[in-house]
Amino acid sequence: MKSRDKRQGIVLVHTGEGKGKSSSAFGVAFRAAGWGMKVCVIQFIKGKWKTGEERAAKKFDNIEWHALGDGFTWDTKNPEQDIKTSRGIWELCKEKVRSHEFDLLVFDEINYCSGYGWITGEEIAAFIREEKPKWMHMVLTGRGAAPEVIEVADTVTEMKMIKHAYESGISATQGIEF
Repeated sequence: MKSRDKRQGIVLVHTGEGKGKSSSAFGVAFRAAGWGMKVCVIQFIKGKWKTGEERAAKKFDNIEWHALGDGFTWDTKNPEQDIKTSRGIWELCKEKVRSHEFDLLVFDEINYCSGYGWITGEEIAAFIREEKPKWMHMVLTGRGAAPEVIEVADTVTEMKMIKHAYESGISATQGIEF
């Protein structure tokens, strides 16, 4: 593993309408942890949902996990609370970056927050440009990544849905979707 002074950090964005954005980011997180990197995952939307990824992360000493959202905000009854929660989570993200403690940070579903206008794409992009250490890796997930976030990223992947089990009446499946 390259030392921080010899490493070029990569910013990845996983966006699009298809399934697999968070799953892909968590795959990167587990891969990095397997190489001994210190990883922090911060979830903006999932909230109190129990997931297999979070359960697996507890088996690693080098993964810190924060599931902090209010749930699926497109069904919100209290947008002011969602904004407040998202802004608080964004402050935690900035704190974790500034701590220089982590080699990789995953900001899961942050793109939704910029899509709703709660955190602007320019605000996210400016923070990455101005404050992310050169050696630090980041993954930002969620539909509708802002153009500014796409611009600042090194690698952008758009997930495209072709077919989804839910369309056939199959509910979210433990071990597959969560």
